[in-house]
This record gives sequence, structure tokens and C-alpha cells, in this order.
Amino acid sequence: MDNHLDPLILDMIEWIAREPRTYVDLIDAWRTSCPRLTVWEDAVDRGLVARETWTGGATCVIVTDLGMSLLKERRPPALMPSGRASSPPVDRRNARPRPRA
Repeated sequence: MDNHLDPLILDMIEWIAREPRTYVDLIDAWRTSCPRLTVWEDAVDRGLVARETWTGGATCVIVTDLGMSLLKERRPPALMPSGRASSPPVDRRNARPRPRA
């Protein structure tokens, strides 16, 4: 990773890794009207995140193993914004996304 979007891609990967996220939540949070900010698309193209369908039909977003490796490499626990390490991905395929407020 070596372009101007890399910090934003890492921010998005960290955000997804924190808790289950639906695709709708992701698009709402990371939407942009600027065609040069292709954070989601670049992360998918690089194999860092992926969509999957969970029980109940919700389309959710997960961080791939490659994405988690990159996050751990580039954002060691001491440098995480929250002051804590992000936990490893949990098998959430049977989890239910949190209700939207």
C-alpha cells in the first residue's frame, strides 16, 4: 500500500474489524461524492475486505485475513486510536447485525 488513500483504507478496515457491519452501514458511513476517493473499491480490489451474506439475508462486510494482517502490521496495538488492539476477526456468519438507530 503506497498511495494517498492508504490511511483512509486502514481507517475503514479498523472500523469494520471493531464490530459486525452491514454493507448498508458501511456505505452510509463511508459514502463520498468524490470519484477520486475510492476507499471501498480499492479495499475490495486489494482483497482487504469482502461482502458476504449472513443468516437472514443481510449483506455484511468482513475484513479478510489479508486485511487483518495489514492492519496489525501498520497499526500496532500501541498506535490504535482507541489505545487498544483491535481484536481478531470473529466468525460472525451466524451473528445478527446490530439494529440501526
